[in-house]
Amino acid sequence: MTDKKTKIQVPGVAGMVDALEVAVEEAAERWTDLKLADGTEIRIKTVVLGVLRLEGQYDPDGNPMYQVKANQIMTVSAPDHLRKGAAESKTH
Repeated sequence: MTDKKTKIQVPGVAGMVDALEVAVEEAAERWTDLKLADGTEIRIKTVVLGVLRLEGQYDPDGNPMYQVKANQIMTVSAPDHLRKGAAESKTH
């Protein structure tokens, strides 16, 4: 498969940067489960849409820099006392 070339704006870098879209061959997109002190449970999952390798850009260790295009999915399950309308239903 041929990598697709593009130009992107990178924060902290002047001008546009050449980038190559690199195909993702394997991904394990798992849920992260959080339980908050207020009793709320949050589930978050990042879904990767694509990866770009920035041409000529390297981190301090010499590794090529990448930009990941992704969406985040989040679900919230809050206890009844935190839900909208909880205070009004107690007064009726």
